[in-house]
Amino acid sequence: MDITFHGAARNVTGSKHLIHLQDGTSILLDCGMFQGLGENTETLNGHFGFNPKKLDYMILSHAHIDHCGLIPRLVAEGFNGTIFCTSATMDLTRILLLDSAKIQMSDAEYSNKHRERKGLPLLEPLYTDEQAMEALRLFKIVEYHEEYAITPSVKFHFTDAGHILGSCAVHLSVNENGKHTHLTFSGDVGRYGDLLLKSPQRFPQADYIILESTYGDSLHKELEPIENALLEVVKETCLIKKGKVIIPAFSVGRTQELLYALNSLELKGILPDVPYYVDSPLSDKATQVLKDHPEVYNNEVRKILKVDEDPFAFKGLRFIQSTEESIALNDDPRPCVIISSSGMAEAGRVKHHIKNNIQNPKTTILIVGYCEPGSLGGHLVHGDREVYIFGDKYEVKANVRSIKSMSAHGDYEDLLHFLNCQDPDKVKKIFLVHGEYDVQQHFAQTLKAHGFHDVEIPYQHQKIGLE
Repeated sequence: MDITFHGAARNVTGSKHLIHLQDGTSILLDCGMFQGLGENTETLNGHFGFNPKKLDYMILSHAHIDHCGLIPRLVAEGFNGTIFCTSATMDLTRILLLDSAKIQMSDAEYSNKHRERKGLPLLEPLYTDEQAMEALRLFKIVEYHEEYAITPSVKFHFTDAGHILGSCAVHLSVNENGKHTHLTFSGDVGRYGDLLLKSPQRFPQADYIILESTYGDSLHKELEPIENALLEVVKETCLIKKGKVIIPAFSVGRTQELLYALNSLELKGILPDVPYYVDSPLSDKATQVLKDHPEVYNNEVRKILKVDEDPFAFKGLRFIQSTEESIALNDDPRPCVIISSSGMAEAGRVKHHIKNNIQNPKTTILIVGYCEPGSLGGHLVHGDREVYIFGDKYEVKANVRSIKSMSAHGDYEDLLHFLNCQDPDKVKKIFLVHGEYDVQQHFAQTLKAHGFHDVEIPYQHQKIGLE
């Protein structure tokens, strides 16, 4: 058996890990889109590094685009096998892939208008909505802890990874010529004590572990101050400065956490009386999917549900649907809070909101999650005083704040907690993926200090044989 790392290798996007068995069976773990990598992004998304026609199966850890976003492209290039995931992941992936397809088609149409004038060859979208629908027909639901045999020699089960709705760690058991190998793929590991979700679950002893490492050198602050931090920002910006709070937030997970925290402030009677907008039709759909899966909620949310039937709704909240309504927000000078995707501010409606407000000192841009260093959000978090938006340079006069404790990724203590169920002497090797290389190098030393003797950081398209 060998593994080839075709994505999230020394970076945090494009998750793709290809397992190839001696009998020729091939299994792909995730098929994510690369995001926020500048000029390299398009090239990376256009070439898998393997032949999709020769792929037999795929297992999806969760519905974030950097883990599922290239599935329609995979199918369009010839993959016709089964894609396994949890039911909640299936529900989320459906809306995310159809939304992504619309973006790919819209971007191609926009670019082709300019290319046609210049006499340049026209571009094809990365995939279409029809191709996304075709891909969704290949999905098969497997629930947590249900053991499923892919072939007579390969079986797997899922455990809850606590990252987003439906997220799982994948545990493969492979029998090759009488030798059993147990391999765990963490997917993305969530927080212990998350605002909404249950904590990551324990899992059986593994021989090999493919482990995410996004925050392998960081410790998040305690979760309790999130409401206080939001309250402080909204009061200072909207009530004192009379400005707008603009929050780039991923449609899945982060937006729902923000709504839950703001709802908690209303339940306490201290939510500032200003308009709150969620300017993302996708976020509206994702919030509804979360409501449809109450089984994922932790005990604190279950308690809230006894006194509040909708913990994601509160006075002053409005979901924006049309483009016209979104544009109108930029022409409205009144104080408000705008939550909009994407989380890295690389695309979507939030990029327009930032463009229209970044030179207003009354504005606060609040970053609430990880941003690739090369993304717009990454430049803002870094403190750049000038940024490029849609090709034009803007001076950053707005106040830029961040709440790092809202990450859906565990910090290094959470990752070590995730591994607590393992005997380090029985783990032959840990492969670190989904992290910046310098962070991974730091975390590798931390793991070795905790008894994990062999830690490897694979590079893009590296093939590694397992004993």
